[in-house]
Amino acid sequence: MKSTGVVTGIIANLVTVEVTGHVSQNEICYIDLDGTKLMAEVIKVTGKNAFVQVYESTRGLKKGHTVEFEGHMLEVMLGPGLLSSSYDGLQNNLETMEGVFLKRGEYTSPLDHDKKWEFTPVAAVGDKVTAAEWLGEVKEGWLPHKIMVPFSFKGEYTVKSITAKGEYKIDETMAVLVDTAGEEHIVTMVQKWPVKVAIGGFVEKPRPYKIMETGVRCIDTFNPIAEGGTGFIPGPFGCGKTVLQHAIAKQGDAEVIVMAACGERANEVVEIFTEFPELVDPHTGRKLMERTTIICNTSNMPVAAREASVYTAMTICEYYRAMGLKALLLADSTSRWAQALREMSNRLEELPGADAFPVDLSAIISNFYARAGIVKLKNGQTGSVTVIGTVSPAGGNLKEPVTESTKKAARCFYGLAQIRADKKRYPAVDPIDSYSKYLEYDEIIDYLRERVDKDWVEKVNRAKNIVRKGKEVSEQINILGDDGVPISYHEQFWKSELIDFIILQQDAFDKIDSLTSIDRQEYMLTLVLRVCDAQFQFESFEDCNKLYKELINIMKQMNYSEFKSEQFNKYLEQLNKILSNDK
Repeated sequence: MKSTGVVTGIIANLVTVEVTGHVSQNEICYIDLDGTKLMAEVIKVTGKNAFVQVYESTRGLKKGHTVEFEGHMLEVMLGPGLLSSSYDGLQNNLETMEGVFLKRGEYTSPLDHDKKWEFTPVAAVGDKVTAAEWLGEVKEGWLPHKIMVPFSFKGEYTVKSITAKGEYKIDETMAVLVDTAGEEHIVTMVQKWPVKVAIGGFVEKPRPYKIMETGVRCIDTFNPIAEGGTGFIPGPFGCGKTVLQHAIAKQGDAEVIVMAACGERANEVVEIFTEFPELVDPHTGRKLMERTTIICNTSNMPVAAREASVYTAMTICEYYRAMGLKALLLADSTSRWAQALREMSNRLEELPGADAFPVDLSAIISNFYARAGIVKLKNGQTGSVTVIGTVSPAGGNLKEPVTESTKKAARCFYGLAQIRADKKRYPAVDPIDSYSKYLEYDEIIDYLRERVDKDWVEKVNRAKNIVRKGKEVSEQINILGDDGVPISYHEQFWKSELIDFIILQQDAFDKIDSLTSIDRQEYMLTLVLRVCDAQFQFESFEDCNKLYKELINIMKQMNYSEFKSEQFNKYLEQLNKILSNDK
């Protein structure tokens, strides 16, 4: 029997309800606003009072309005049709709703219940199955979408019947399972799962042991992220966080992309909706949107919906991971999610932490990132969820609580520097401050040596040292002047600049330079280090001339015929101009 309650207090989206019956933490309820049902979530229980955060505007709500509790947490519907779709944080389908905004109390179905899917069984009658095991599959675009035993099932079941190959709707019976007590359970193509509970059903969750290639050199070469790993991109406004995420989404070695716009500005969300359907997947030649799901909550949406969006996105990723697929979650921006947590914490009058954020902010962020990982399924296959979030610290302060808390949870740090963005050196990832803790893993080091080159890690460390020394001598040259330092300082500086221009900087809009395979990255870094290791004597103009000619030859080799890049051609033109100037 469902519990009920009555509204006794209202503070913006925080509503106090006097409950009759039992109520649990994170339980969903509906407030009856003169016939309009407003969805809300229990976030605190004190005696007979439950504090609920409403996912919509509470305008017009009064004391005395009735509340009905559902007995379950916020759930998402999982099944064929999630890809190529756009949802809000509550999984309302933004493409099927009428008008621009959903009216209060209106909720749309996330999946198409009338569309038919070509079902192929993979299990047989008599098979023993448990939660998350595969019963059949349908084709969702070009990806195999597995129909699984619902994650909520406990214990072992026997397949009593399985539907034959053919076209079916998502609500039709695909299989009948019998539990150990002899009770029958019907399985369809869809199931529901609470967003704040991690999906299990796997055998093992090992440490990441291979990298996820993104095609972005400053990441793959200097600070790679592991498949099933975690990373975040902090930086001031306008430094290119969103563009970098879009580049990773387009080029990353993942089969499923989930974009979570949690609290972003409306203009940035519009860009996602207009640009993503037009992007071509460089790996398959098909539209990128065919393997993408967008979860959108702009900054003008209610606080509670903003918080829910990141969990909805993560649950969808875990769902595809259980199919043996590689999922990539891009959350933009987790700062707005943290701000939503701060608003609710303040309204609850909880003890504030640093900058008025919740005291347990670090634990909340850690629990979210902990849901990423590579897993071994019961059938021996593997699936993974890789998470890359962005952080928008106020004033570019990377010492603020959200950045510091995320640093503790994420293994990769890609800090964007305002000075690099001002110099148009994109991606503006700071090569000195950024890091990847996966380079400390023996499994990752062994993988890189086998996949790329046996001396790859040593080459990368040499390149990092050159860049680091270049930054140090650059500061001294700026203070003492060109003539105030020895020629070796200039040599160190220009070596670091060479690595910066060729390896670290990348044109996200160039057809060739935007995507660099790891093999080509190894080729480029080896050639650049060859130049840095060469010994040149700067005693005359002819010696300088030889150096520039050597640089041109190297760049021509890097720009071999199948990789014609406009950026490289610009570099060649600049060097030729220098050669023609006797000064």
